[in-house]
Amino acid sequence: MPANPQPPSPLGHALRALIEVAFIIFLFYSNLLMGEFNRTNGTGKSFSVALYDIFTIKNFAIAIVAASIGYVIFERLRKQL
Repeated sequence: MPANPQPPSPLGHALRALIEVAFIIFLFYSNLLMGEFNRTNGTGKSFSVALYDIFTIKNFAIAIVAASIGYVIFERLRKQL
């Protein structure tokens, strides 16, 4: 460990936030995709049809809001502990 550590740059904070939000969005969409296949696993249901069903503007807005809230909550918990 260096004796004189430098404080993290603002770019580093932004990059970390972007990565964490993107990971939460990935988890959201993977959960939607699994649910889409479990709910309607009928004949003619392909991967491309399931992707078309889950990638909508409404789902993207929900994912962004949920990821932002999740990021804020985890940052507060990280700072408290």
